[in-house]
Amino acid sequence: MMNKIKTLVVAFLLISFASSAQTNDQPLKFGYTNVEYILLQMPESKQIESQLKTHSTQLEASLKQKYSEYEAKMQAYEKGASTMDKTIREDKEKELMNLNNSIQEFQRSAQTSLQQKEKSLVDPVIAKIDKAIKDVAKENNFTYVISNQALLAGPEGGDISPLVLKKLGVDPAKAQVQSEPAASKPAATTTPATPAKSNAKKKKN
Repeated sequence: MMNKIKTLVVAFLLISFASSAQTNDQPLKFGYTNVEYILLQMPESKQIESQLKTHSTQLEASLKQKYSEYEAKMQAYEKGASTMDKTIREDKEKELMNLNNSIQEFQRSAQTSLQQKEKSLVDPVIAKIDKAIKDVAKENNFTYVISNQALLAGPEGGDISPLVLKKLGVDPAKAQVQSEPAASKPAATTTPATPAKSNAKKKKN
């Protein structure tokens, strides 16, 4: 999800600067940066990671509670199924099936909830980075700013990341240097553990 947002931001930058260059007929000047790298250096990154971890932990706790209930009812069913009246047994089997469906639905909802939570936390920070990149590009007469992940080679002076970090109030000298920033993410989307399925075996009278 974050990579998609980053791609949209970079694409918007290219369109806006290209239009400006064509209007002002200025010499081309290229710069490059990495939105994800900048995000990782910002204080908000740790806050996002912490909030997502808390949200994920809460979802996982709810899922485990649901599965514990399912397992307890399954064990009770398997223990007494042979002596149950047919109507009671079928009712228990229906209850188990509904519980299992509820667990599967909760897992899907939990994943969606995590993605929405991540987006709500990341979007405002991406907007700040977007503005900082535009301001730096304008102040330093860069015609184009591209992602360094798509860059095969370029001059060291073309990297505007330190200038963007300064604009955001982050000291580049204290920022963690990452040669491959895309290898790590500021907030991992954790999928609640998927419980092993237990199938009720129907026993006929």
